[in-house]
Amino acid sequence: METIASVFTDTYWSPYAVGIGIGILSWLSFLISGKPIATSTTFARAGGMIEEMVRGEKANQRSYYEKIKLQIDWQWMLVIGVVIGSFISAILSGDFQVGVWVPSLWSSAFGDSAILRVLVAVIGGIILGFGARFAGGCTSGHGISGTLQLAVSSWISAVCFFIGGIIAAHIIYFVIA
Repeated sequence: METIASVFTDTYWSPYAVGIGIGILSWLSFLISGKPIATSTTFARAGGMIEEMVRGEKANQRSYYEKIKLQIDWQWMLVIGVVIGSFISAILSGDFQVGVWVPSLWSSAFGDSAILRVLVAVIGGIILGFGARFAGGCTSGHGISGTLQLAVSSWISAVCFFIGGIIAAHIIYFVIA
């Protein structure tokens, strides 16, 4: 029999329950902080902070970094919380596996090379970062918070996220593989 506590040991959650949870979290974010849930600015700030360690105060003089302010804020805690929460969830559900770098779907299409998998993931992350900055937000900023506010630009972005994802999946798993 399912209990409330057993939810934390499930490998998969209902997308409806997760959607409701994210909606409540978004509402609370606006209520408490007056800001939307977003994460891509955190990665831009991290890049700026790394640049600041190398170049010193010259990094802060960039107009973009003046705009976003190189600081650790609540969005940093959100990103760290997502990482820690994902780890705890994987442990509790029994889904965590040490040393598994290549998922079975990837392996069946492209082989078992962990180096190739990590390289493609890093390149994809870099492209995603540029895209998020170019679009003025990421999937959580546009796809969750922006659509929640009925922002036309966010709805256009969200539709493009899905179209791009479908095209990329078809290219990767039907054309290349």
